[in-house]
Amino acid sequence: MINKKVKWVLWLGLMVLLAFLPKLVGPYFTNVFVHFAIFALFALSFNLLLGYTGLFSFGHAMFFGTGGFATALALIHIQGLPLLAALLIGIFASVVLALILCPIVSRVSGTAFAMLHLAFGMLLYTLALKLRNITNGEDGVSGFPIPPLTIPGIFSLDMKDSTNFYYFAVVVIGICAWLLWFLTKTPFGQIMVSIRDNAKRVSFMGFKVTSSKGMIYAISAGFAGAAGAVLALFQNVISPDLALGPITSFNVILIAMVGGVGSFFGPIWGSAIFTLIHEFTSRYIKEVELLMGAILIVVMLYFPKGFAGVLTMIGNKVFRRVPEKKATEDDRCKQ
Repeated sequence: MINKKVKWVLWLGLMVLLAFLPKLVGPYFTNVFVHFAIFALFALSFNLLLGYTGLFSFGHAMFFGTGGFATALALIHIQGLPLLAALLIGIFASVVLALILCPIVSRVSGTAFAMLHLAFGMLLYTLALKLRNITNGEDGVSGFPIPPLTIPGIFSLDMKDSTNFYYFAVVVIGICAWLLWFLTKTPFGQIMVSIRDNAKRVSFMGFKVTSSKGMIYAISAGFAGAAGAVLALFQNVISPDLALGPITSFNVILIAMVGGVGSFFGPIWGSAIFTLIHEFTSRYIKEVELLMGAILIVVMLYFPKGFAGVLTMIGNKVFRRVPEKKATEDDRCKQ
């Protein structure tokens, strides 16, 4: 195990690296990092459902897309809307959608839960394509104003500048990731895991499983909406295929599983792997999803706990060997 001092040093080093990343890698790879961070948050929200609560969703992109569309449409129709308010509208819209679906989906689990979300996701995707007067169909919503991040009397940052947006995205996504991590460490986080392992036992203990599922569902949707809202602001465009399509739902499943479902940091590793593969193979392969699907098959067959599980296994072997070596040296000294 890594002691607390080493952890603090590692976290401090990471913060310093993030602070200077735009100067170290340049604008292009800074944008690549923002894309990675957005999908890391999206995958973390999905992992809250699957990894911690055991609820498999084939339609998680509907919350991601709802957050993006709500933010974009709000910026178009509400003049002078502040940036943070637009972000909160995206989160709120995703939570509202989750609360509408809660009475139906919170009463089921397993295959029924997964297939219901596939149906709802496809329904929302089709509506987004058909309601051209709202979503502009396949082309999506684009060219909406991106307001500066302003704190009156303190500063005003132009979000059209890639470096400024990088810092905004890192702070927003970092806060969201920390909130998710904190949630998993609370008593409610233990209830989530208990629902995954044995929902009947949770019910016998006096907790309302249906209500707890509904709350987890809404929280997960809200963070997915936050990721979608940041994506819309980042690309200044949001379309059904980009944010609501079945490929987007497939990608978040792939990211979470390759990284390691059930491990908090697994989806972050998965997003890093997904981004790197997509970045370096998309120039040569048009259908990157086929390659990622093949990788997912290999992971499921040989590394069911994902990349995070592999790292844990390696770490356990390394840290177990050290005490054994010390013990043998002490025994020799005694002899």
